Amino acid sequence: MPWQQKPLFGIASAVTAQSPAETSQPKRLGYSYRRHLGERFIEALLFLTAFISVAITVAIVIMLVKESFVFFEHVSLWNFLTDTQWTPLFDDAHYGILPLISGTVVSSAVALSVAIPMGTITAIYLSEFAPFSVREVAKPFLELLGGVPTVVYGYFALLFVTPLLQKIFPELPGFSLLSAGLVMGIMIIPYVSSMAEDAMRAVPMHLREGSYAMGATRFQTAIRVVMPAAFSGIAAAYILGISRAVGETMVVAIAAGMQPNLTWNPMEPAATITAYIVQVSLGDLPHGSIGYQTIFAAGLTLLLLTLAFNIIGHVLRKRYREIY
Repeated sequence: MPWQQKPLFGIASAVTAQSPAETSQPKRLGYSYRRHLGERFIEALLFLTAFISVAITVAIVIMLVKESFVFFEHVSLWNFLTDTQWTPLFDDAHYGILPLISGTVVSSAVALSVAIPMGTITAIYLSEFAPFSVREVAKPFLELLGGVPTVVYGYFALLFVTPLLQKIFPELPGFSLLSAGLVMGIMIIPYVSSMAEDAMRAVPMHLREGSYAMGATRFQTAIRVVMPAAFSGIAAAYILGISRAVGETMVVAIAAGMQPNLTWNPMEPAATITAYIVQVSLGDLPHGSIGYQTIFAAGLTLLLLTLAFNIIGHVLRKRYREIY
């Protein structure tokens, strides 16, 4: 019937009218040599960037191991690990790494006793209690501390913190691991608080809502729900703080003294591994001498310490990682 054929004709004409656009769409989405070449170039650029990072790390390890072998041809590994004196620049040379390790451990322990509690408390406040306006202002100012040059922190410890501590402890010398460690802790707070706060804010909101529904307070929710759920990220923040404290150079070189001293008392002066490397790298020793080779052995020791902490952090992240 004629009235039945009109809709069919209308549908057919609409399909016919849309068919040119539909036929042109596969051409637009089809294979393009220029687009394919651009994607290959981007992939190659990303691979080259990652390869350069890995190659630089491997080159540093190879350089340290190669130069350390030259050092251990003259000094036994047993004496290096057990001797209690480190005097490679004296006529009566001793090559025991223990004094440098003790200085590094003590200064790092003092720094972490400040950075971890204060960084964690700051992260809890910014994540769970601070209003949005306060968080947006406080976090940039907190992270600004991480951009201050470490040499400024060093002179701040020497000229301000040390005289202040001497009023409390009159027997405190002009150089001490305590002063350097306290300022190092202040310097590390932004690293710990920023990473821990990001980990806490990544916890899903429904976990908090469930805790509130059970009658828990905000503090109880933060301590018993949010922190356990964000433990892997918080542990990573702590490991970063430890590595940062172990590898700090200028603060301990300026404020802790540069005399190797086997002590576990933070109120005494001592040298760290990084401070000794700075001392020897000033150019006073001839290249290739046994005294010059000590910086590579000390650097290898520092690398192994940092690697150990990174491995521990990786294991903790994998073991306690929460997937939502």
